[in-house]
Amino acid sequence: MLLNQQAPYAPEQRRATLIEGRAARVQAGNGDSATGTASLVDGDFSLHDGQRILECSLERSAAKSEKKKLRGEVGDRLSCHKAQESLLSSASGYRNYRGVINWCVVMLVLSNARLFLENILKYGILVDPIQVISLFLNDPYNWPAACLLIVSNVFILVALYTERQLSKGSFSEFTGFLVHCINLSILLTFPAAVVLWVPSMTSVGGAIALGIYTILFLKLYSYKDVNLWCRQLSTAKAKKLSRSLSCPSSQQFKGGEQKVCYPGNLTIKDMYYFVLAPTLCYELNFPRSPKIRIQFLLRRLFEMLFFIQLLVFLTQQWMVPIIQSSMKPLEDMDLSLMTERLLRLAVPNHLLWLMFFYWFFHSSMNFTAELLRFGDRRFYNDWWNSESVTYFWQNWNIPVHKWCLRHFYKPLLRKGFSKMVSQSAVFFLSAFFHEYLVSVPLRMFRLWAFTGMMAQLPLAWLVGRFLRGNYGNAAVWMSIIIGQPFAVLMYVHDYYVMNYGNGAE
Repeated sequence: MLLNQQAPYAPEQRRATLIEGRAARVQAGNGDSATGTASLVDGDFSLHDGQRILECSLERSAAKSEKKKLRGEVGDRLSCHKAQESLLSSASGYRNYRGVINWCVVMLVLSNARLFLENILKYGILVDPIQVISLFLNDPYNWPAACLLIVSNVFILVALYTERQLSKGSFSEFTGFLVHCINLSILLTFPAAVVLWVPSMTSVGGAIALGIYTILFLKLYSYKDVNLWCRQLSTAKAKKLSRSLSCPSSQQFKGGEQKVCYPGNLTIKDMYYFVLAPTLCYELNFPRSPKIRIQFLLRRLFEMLFFIQLLVFLTQQWMVPIIQSSMKPLEDMDLSLMTERLLRLAVPNHLLWLMFFYWFFHSSMNFTAELLRFGDRRFYNDWWNSESVTYFWQNWNIPVHKWCLRHFYKPLLRKGFSKMVSQSAVFFLSAFFHEYLVSVPLRMFRLWAFTGMMAQLPLAWLVGRFLRGNYGNAAVWMSIIIGQPFAVLMYVHDYYVMNYGNGAE
């Protein structure tokens, strides 16, 4: 009966009893030497028991995993659905559309390849390098656009001289302001007068010269403002300039580069670095990259050369025939014909605009920045995701946006103007320069570019008020694709009427 009650524990207890008894007998018979023997017996038992425990635990874990796997297989057979959204639904959170983008690119290439083949079969090869050169030069012995670029150094040196005199107190603030105003006014009017009145100036050469002078105007205006702020801080006996007023924090300058403080920045080297740098906003200490990356520089140079040749080729082969076929007075075209020519012009114009954007804002500006070790490479943001017209104009041209925000929009707000008035003034300034860069080289003033820019104000209100998300983005893309060729078509029409309206060949 006693054996039956102890049966569940018999194996373990029996093993322990035998070992204890054996150890006791050995100790009694052999004295001290039995102790070592008993210890060895205990050690052998412990090792053997640990191995058995490990084997048992492995067997139990294997059995559990097998049961879990079997349970999962049974669950999969019984249920294969769960609550989830479709990938194309906005609630799914799925954003990886790389394959769709690649498909769009392939379809775009194939469709335009068909148009390109049709163009080749209809017109033949129209690319002519001599004609490209004639766009810049009417007379090989007369280079007015190049002369204008050389003369631009006069305005740069006048601005530097004025700031030096102001820093020494030789000029009063009013005198310096007056000199800057005269210098900037002549900077805009002098090249326009040369383009309008010099017969050997071509439209393309005039547009490039005016574009460079416009950039220089914005740079020198920023140079004037920043040095004025520095003088105001010096007058207030400020020991350090804040980052917002063009003196960076110390952590931005590594490798032992030393900060420049006013008036130590008023040097020819500093001035021409700013003139050549890919920015419109002046700072005393620009962020600098640690070194020039030769491979990066060569890649950008290759892109510049490739895309400029591609732009010239597509313009001569694709755009020029369409524009020539559109040279017809509007009164001789019905609405359907005008719409057809507008749509024919929209696709090549838009593709050339995208190529120009990449060539200028990515390849060319990064090449210049790398060559000058200019650190701020944010020349554009994700304007292609714009859901409003305002977001597009704020992000597609970051250097201009920074200049407008820093030197025009915020000063108007500080003077008490409302946000709507200040924003309208920014669009008005942009519209003026758009018209300046188009009408003056063409030598005709029709205000189509000005009207197109001012029309962005009501368009921005309409898109922001009634369209959201993808619909707003589609509206922005439509305004870009249709708006530009419509302005081009208007200028082509006016050019035709001006030059061929009397029946001259």
